[in-house]
Amino acid sequence: MVQAENGDDDWDQSCKLLPSHDALKVALDAAQAATNGGFGLNMWGTVVNRDGIVCAVAFTGTARGDQWPGSRVIAASKASTANGLSGANYALSTANVFAASQPGQSLYSLATSASPNVQAVFGDPASFGTPNDPMVGKAIGGVIVFGGGLPLYSPEGMIVGGLGLSGDTSCTDHIIAWKVRSQLHLDSVPMGPSADHNDNMILDFKNGVSVSGFGHPSCKGGNTSDYITNNLSKQYPTGPRKK
Repeated sequence: MVQAENGDDDWDQSCKLLPSHDALKVALDAAQAATNGGFGLNMWGTVVNRDGIVCAVAFTGTARGDQWPGSRVIAASKASTANGLSGANYALSTANVFAASQPGQSLYSLATSASPNVQAVFGDPASFGTPNDPMVGKAIGGVIVFGGGLPLYSPEGMIVGGLGLSGDTSCTDHIIAWKVRSQLHLDSVPMGPSADHNDNMILDFKNGVSVSGFGHPSCKGGNTSDYITNNLSKQYPTGPRKK
């Protein structure tokens, strides 16, 4: 077991509510292999617990160099952001805070409010994306305000942490994260800003302004993903699961 940097093993107990490295990788591989728009690139995925401590890091592909190296930390910060800005009764994805964090808006400078914990990031590169990734057991921090981060809710509706995906366009990151969360059965979202009352990406920018105030621009590059994004709630509905 990896030891938390403060010597406290409570983080390990809370991580038991969340997917292991192997479970995360299985879900990540399956979701990345589907049609998701963007460039079809390999991905990094990270799960944090409710305290923002990294529980698992994984990647698709056969080696850590098969995806953007920089996306490892970005994915972790997305997970931390979604967890940190969501609560028991209201969920916000990282995509939902894009509009408010722009110049002149109510959350401007949010993206610069906290930097990643550099002591958690670095270590033996051979361990990156494995159960012994240097980030595991440490609070990663960082704030990311574009798509790819989702809060995690247990089947009973309790918020238990966050999920972050990075490696493609931010819209595709969001799509793959949504599918991963669904596969892991951690999507009992109580309420959110989208029309379907969840934390789906809202593509409502017109003339540079989000109509809802929670919007995210469509992503350029690769295959368009707008249709997939707009139908996520129908294909992978959130909320309490029937027993």
